[in-house]
Amino acid sequence: MTTSTFKYIDPSTYDPTATAPFQKPWSKVDGPGYSFRLTDHKRSMENLRPQLQNFNTDNSGFSIFSAPAKEKSFTDDAAVRSGYYAEVEQLLKDKLPNVKKVVIFDHTIRRHEKASPRQPVQQVHVDQTPQAAETRVRRHLPPNEAEQLLQGRYQIINVWRPISHPASDFPLAVIDWRTTSPSDFVKIDLLYPQRNNNNNNDNDDDRGKEQLPDAASHMSTEGYEVKGETYGVAPNAAHKFYYLKDMQPSEAMFIKCFDSRSQSNGGEKGVADCTPHTAFVDPDTPRDARGRQSIEVRSLVFYE
Repeated sequence: MTTSTFKYIDPSTYDPTATAPFQKPWSKVDGPGYSFRLTDHKRSMENLRPQLQNFNTDNSGFSIFSAPAKEKSFTDDAAVRSGYYAEVEQLLKDKLPNVKKVVIFDHTIRRHEKASPRQPVQQVHVDQTPQAAETRVRRHLPPNEAEQLLQGRYQIINVWRPISHPASDFPLAVIDWRTTSPSDFVKIDLLYPQRNNNNNNDNDDDRGKEQLPDAASHMSTEGYEVKGETYGVAPNAAHKFYYLKDMQPSEAMFIKCFDSRSQSNGGEKGVADCTPHTAFVDPDTPRDARGRQSIEVRSLVFYE
């Protein structure tokens, strides 16, 4: 067991009653840049390696598998979308029972390098709210099929893995859903840059369009629009943090962001809603550790 500092949304720095765009808490998809402040809290965490069998996407909201990928470098966007997406789809079908359809809609590659537009995120969060999850289904599937699939069980699951070398620098921590409370979750509007792509309907698809943000405009919303909703997570002393020490590129973590049949969504008692997660500074990481590189693939998972 080790101890680190985790960054939560500060409940004193936003209006919990606000619902209008740009008055409600917001953050930028190409951050940094958000309308609230973060607050630091020291928490202990456990290494998952000796106890992997105790956690799965139903009970805790996350699971980890040995799953070497054929794709290794993740430098060719077309290869990621074709070859690696197919690997992720098959992995989800192999590891989760009764999956009938997988729709991958997004991925993010993070590199802890000065020139990288996407860095590890040090804030406890969940990528999708229930409303955002339903919106994703309607956005990525034909209307008739979407309506049918929304009647059954569906999830959003991120498949996360290190690239090239172990994730010792800025590793990923997850919170066991069983230690959360509904009041921990704070809805945050996700802002996307406005784009005039007349021949492209996926203006909220940021893949291949990432740019280094201008440090002088972090707090400005000019040129941005609301196109998603995430959860920030407020501090709770009951939270139990876990991480996989020196997670390898041959290992994959499933991080559940939404489940239509979870306890809070009227489903089975004890079924996890989602997994709060964050990058963090591991005090045991060697100073000469290579900067973290990782890929997270976001997928809609539909069940029989």
